Amino acid sequence: MHQPYCPEEFWSQDQLRAVQNTRLQTTVEAAARSPFYRQRFAALGICPQDIRSVEDLRQLPLTTKDDLRAAYPDQMLARPRHEMVRLHASSGTTGAATVVYYTANDLVAWADLVARCMHMTGIRPGDTFQNIAGYGLFTGGLGFHYGAERLGCLTIPAGAGNTKRQLKLLEDFQVTAVHIIPSYALHLASAMEEMDFAPQRLALRIALIGAEPHTEAMRRRIEDFFGVKAYNSYGLSEMNGPGVAFECPEQSGMHLWEDAYLAEIIDPNTGAPVPEGELGELVLTTLTREGMPLLRYRTRDLTRFLPGTCPCRRQHRRIDRITGRSDDMIILKGVNIYPMQVERVLLGIPEVGQNYLIILEREGHLDQMRVKVEIKDEYFVEDMRVLKGLQSRIASQLRDELLITPRVDLVESNSLPKSEGKAVRVQDLRPKE
Repeated sequence: MHQPYCPEEFWSQDQLRAVQNTRLQTTVEAAARSPFYRQRFAALGICPQDIRSVEDLRQLPLTTKDDLRAAYPDQMLARPRHEMVRLHASSGTTGAATVVYYTANDLVAWADLVARCMHMTGIRPGDTFQNIAGYGLFTGGLGFHYGAERLGCLTIPAGAGNTKRQLKLLEDFQVTAVHIIPSYALHLASAMEEMDFAPQRLALRIALIGAEPHTEAMRRRIEDFFGVKAYNSYGLSEMNGPGVAFECPEQSGMHLWEDAYLAEIIDPNTGAPVPEGELGELVLTTLTREGMPLLRYRTRDLTRFLPGTCPCRRQHRRIDRITGRSDDMIILKGVNIYPMQVERVLLGIPEVGQNYLIILEREGHLDQMRVKVEIKDEYFVEDMRVLKGLQSRIASQLRDELLITPRVDLVESNSLPKSEGKAVRVQDLRPKE
């Protein structure tokens, strides 16, 4: 059996439920000391002592990103501000940034969770780990950095971008594990092909990928090109950052660390729990955070609990890969569409390259979807009949998945704008109402 990083890794569901109930009581009492939750409890006529178990938690309303914005800068703090030692903020891609504070103990607990995730994938003390992620207010950089150091890895804080420097570091120091955004991994692969830089020159064996939704097809492309095992990860700034859930070597769903986070999956429209195994919005409650505990936080991320037990014998429940967000859904011609559906189709087509762009337009009174798709050089030929046939095939497969027919533009490889951060996949050019 896999040697655990810590005993909690292999706790039974009975052990997890017992510790959840104990830690939940402590968390609720701590949260009630913050100005925000103190007012909320008073308005509801609820005392912290009323929340004694996981079942009681549903008496409380959901906490939203708007609540965090309204509580800016420090109304969520459960302890005096002078006891905080770190501040992070979300990227603010869907609105104003939200702030998260940490005590010294919070940082130790967070580093331990990330180290637990990394150890689960097979990374060990003595590995050389290159962190290709932005450092600063973004949690992904420092989160993985401190986790890797906690595990005992030689850690290279490479940061984001500068592809030639990344490759030099990877080769010169024979890096064995890397943290990288999926879209940038494919960008790196394209750059290596252009430079005639063979992947065999590298010593990589493990890639930790996350920070943006991606499909199984994208993961396999990364694995096949670099010759690595790529492990999906999940985290968000409001829950510390990375380290909330991670894939084990089975690569069959992400184990959510239930000793640190209490998870629910709800219908995003009604707030009611969905049946086990059905898709819904992930809601999380922190169980170990001192500085800024959060109760029933709406992540807006769509996933489901995977049924059954994992062959790895860990009993922390698994969540499926994030299929999108409840607030990035596109409604077009009465049909609900998520960008991940488009990616799933495109990356299953051999001729399609590394990049694509969804453009939403309005013609007259009708909304239209246009998908610009990069085609690999060997398929971008002068024979218009071949290109028209490929264009028709892509449109047909997209129609089968989306239930509408988008317009498809075939463009040359590397012609669409690239980002060294999170990939921008949707451009909404429709006039604002």
